[in-house]
Amino acid sequence: MSAEPLASPVAGPNTRATPAAPVRLLALCGSLRQQSRSRALLQAMGLRLPPGVALCIHDGLGALPLFNPDTESAPPEPVCRLWAAVDRADAIVIASPEYAHGVTGTIKNALDWLVGHPPFAGKPVAVLNPSHRAVHADEALREILCTMAAVLVEGACLRIPVTASALDAPALAQAPPCRDLIDQALGALCRHLEACADPPFEQELVAERGPLQPQPLVVEENL
Repeated sequence: MSAEPLASPVAGPNTRATPAAPVRLLALCGSLRQQSRSRALLQAMGLRLPPGVALCIHDGLGALPLFNPDTESAPPEPVCRLWAAVDRADAIVIASPEYAHGVTGTIKNALDWLVGHPPFAGKPVAVLNPSHRAVHADEALREILCTMAAVLVEGACLRIPVTASALDAPALAQAPPCRDLIDQALGALCRHLEACADPPFEQELVAERGPLQPQPLVVEENL
């Protein structure tokens, strides 16, 4: 595998480096257009990040080959890059348009490559709908993700309409209601991740059962 970057980092003015690893959000855009509503929305989210949160927009979805189960055992380089990005992410943010009442081929193909990738299961996901009216793709995308055992963070799954004439990410990041909805989605996602952060195993046991005590070894046979 090459050492090229796995994604394009987007950092807002409120983002700060911390000694501990930041919360890592992986953004997947369902449109390959550089000037798309979905990409502009994800870029605007990158400008609203709270301290200690980093967001990367994965740039490799257009390079993915069509999903072929026969190549999963020796996946092509673009697939390895996607898998590695998912592995490192604490949560995933997806923004995607609707084509002909359905999800785009871009995002569906990416998700097909993740169906058999175990680290994706249980991953928190936020789904952002950049359309003013479309509902079919949003509903279909949520169904696909649930089938893949992703954890949809409902408070972070929002319709955030973006007009075709307002694709400037800095402007979107400052203009209501887009600004407020982005903050709402980020807040819900961060709260979910915080709530799911488990204390160290031994500390958790001490909290529940008191100090650990030696226990006799029990061997069960013929169960």
